[in-house]
Amino acid sequence: MPLIRDIRIVLPIDFSMNLGYYCHNMAKKTQYLSEEKYHELEAELAHLKVVERKKNAEDLEYAKSLGDLSENAEYHEARERQADVEDRIAQIEYSLKNSQIVKSHHSGQVEVGTTVTVDKNGQAETYQIVGAEEADMAAGKISYESPLGSALLGYKKGEEVAVVTPKGKTKYKIVDIK
Repeated sequence: MPLIRDIRIVLPIDFSMNLGYYCHNMAKKTQYLSEEKYHELEAELAHLKVVERKKNAEDLEYAKSLGDLSENAEYHEARERQADVEDRIAQIEYSLKNSQIVKSHHSGQVEVGTTVTVDKNGQAETYQIVGAEEADMAAGKISYESPLGSALLGYKKGEEVAVVTPKGKTKYKIVDIK
């Protein structure tokens, strides 16, 4: 009978529990934020640290008091909420630590903080170029990292930009930059 010399047990890694570790070890990337978004994130961070952590600790204590943790749905749910809260805290802290405040401004070319009006097939569309944390297509805010946002960067009024989309190439003409 052969002798087994080395047995290794590989456990699945829960990456959501380690977001802080991964954010800490990521290459620092500048997060462009408006002053309003910066203050909004600060307020959300304070709320998460003061209110949500306390509430979650209370929920965990209550769930522990119910008995057997292996079959305790309340306990597992509280642990998942705790992981979500800690992930969001790490994400916000990373964004604030690596943020650069960008104010809306007028410029001769498209850059983060400018508002650009483009003509797409005879239809005018206006977008504000913002950081990824602030992107909201419904509000007309697109990330400078998005396909359209990154394609527009550096171009000037009157120039045409070709953007590759899943449907093919789309041409945009820059009508105005504010």
